[in-house]
Amino acid sequence: MTDLAFPNASTLDTLSDVTRGPSRLTGALSRVGMAGIELPVVLDDTAFDVRANAGVSLDDEHARGIHMSRLYLGLDALTRRPLTLARLRETLEGFLESHEGLSDTAYLDLTGTPLLRRPALISDHSGWKGYPLTLKTRRSPKGFEAQLELEIGYSSTCPCSAALARQLIQRRFDEEFGCESEPNLTFEAVRAWLGDEDGIVATPHSQRSRAHLRLRLDPEQTQLPWREVIERTEAALGTALQTAVKRVDEQAFALANGQNLMFCEDAARRLHDTLITQPGVSGFQVDITHMESLHAHDAVATAQWHWPGSL
Repeated sequence: MTDLAFPNASTLDTLSDVTRGPSRLTGALSRVGMAGIELPVVLDDTAFDVRANAGVSLDDEHARGIHMSRLYLGLDALTRRPLTLARLRETLEGFLESHEGLSDTAYLDLTGTPLLRRPALISDHSGWKGYPLTLKTRRSPKGFEAQLELEIGYSSTCPCSAALARQLIQRRFDEEFGCESEPNLTFEAVRAWLGDEDGIVATPHSQRSRAHLRLRLDPEQTQLPWREVIERTEAALGTALQTAVKRVDEQAFALANGQNLMFCEDAARRLHDTLITQPGVSGFQVDITHMESLHAHDAVATAQWHWPGSL
């Protein structure tokens, strides 16, 4: 038996490439490529791993297939410098240049979870918090399009349960300090009662909640406004989820919840009013989910502005 030698650069031109031949089956395809490619990227100064889905259209209905290795090499080059919209556009244009005559549309989606270090509300504690992120980009005869998706967690306290809890506390106060039972009511007595578990007999319910943002980005800008969107969203809601805390932070968080009572409709409207003024965003859809602690189902709301649909 004769041992076969591994191919080398000098034999490259002699290797068969069946993708260059015609297909027995004909028909144009809207998207062909690869999914789930693992890549390290840097966004601003934040490094994290993403899964990439990359592809192009196959418009030549007689062509057997595309050149997937050319897409992979383009993605590898994307990892060598910080990620920007301009670099994503260049990558898609490279996809098309390497498939000239075969494709007129290129796609690239990146999904990962960058971690940001977040300070506690009062103390000097801090910790890492993840913000699931997806970037969807497309280069077609219509031009370059980009969408940014972010998932941001927060706490929401139900306004209805807060009102019902206050009513029960008032009723308990009447029972304890009614005129007939306590004619000489003092400030000290009321203050002590307010700090007693027997006095505050009811508390409102709250739940971990989620805002899923889908943002259409202005194709003329070069940078990705992901951090600014996170900061403005958390500020608008007022009850961002915390990491490492001390008791003073927990008390501050309770105060923030009490000052930001929200139905899912309230949260959706807050973010609508915030994102409509966000520089670099030309349309959006906001999906709000309050994972109920009272019910076994979720409460949801959606707000849109100039939203054409997902890429």
